[in-house]
Amino acid sequence: MWDSVKDLLVILIASSLINNVILSQFFGLCPFLGVSKKTSTAAGMGAAVIFVITLSTAVTGAIYKYVLKPLDVTYLQTIVFILVIAALVQFVEMFLKKFVVSLYEALGVYLPLITTNCAVLGVAITNVQKEYGIGVGIVNGFATAAGFTIVIVILAGLREKMEHNDVPEAFKGMPIVLLTAGLMAIAFCGFSGLL
Repeated sequence: MWDSVKDLLVILIASSLINNVILSQFFGLCPFLGVSKKTSTAAGMGAAVIFVITLSTAVTGAIYKYVLKPLDVTYLQTIVFILVIAALVQFVEMFLKKFVVSLYEALGVYLPLITTNCAVLGVAITNVQKEYGIGVGIVNGFATAAGFTIVIVILAGLREKMEHNDVPEAFKGMPIVLLTAGLMAIAFCGFSGLL
């Protein structure tokens, strides 16, 4: 029992901090750079990504285990996973449009971009490649999405602070954001000593 709990904790730490989907694998850079202007929007995007990745890893894991593998059509996994992710994102978009209109409007075009966010598909494929079961895959998906949320909220907070700083003209806008993201990636390398 304790070995499995220990393994799950290792996956939680590794997927969220050490092998961060944005800073070490460079997945999900589009929403990372586009939605990180305000912390409230970044947190909302992070919550949506947590929901979509966690749910999609559960659904894609079940489909892979109970449909694709028994029928010996695992070569269809990418297509099936993309369809599942697209359907889940549509569900999240309809929910936000109906119940959280301000967040829906703040996310704008980036909400449908979760469908094409390679981090969502990357987690589903990683779970299959590492032969994680459905439960472990859900933990990995949640941890990966939590890492995405942590990083996007940190960058949004830094960008809000940078608006009040005297940044050289050559670095204003996206150059300073990319430089900051690079420094964050270096800082997150320090977490590799945790395991």
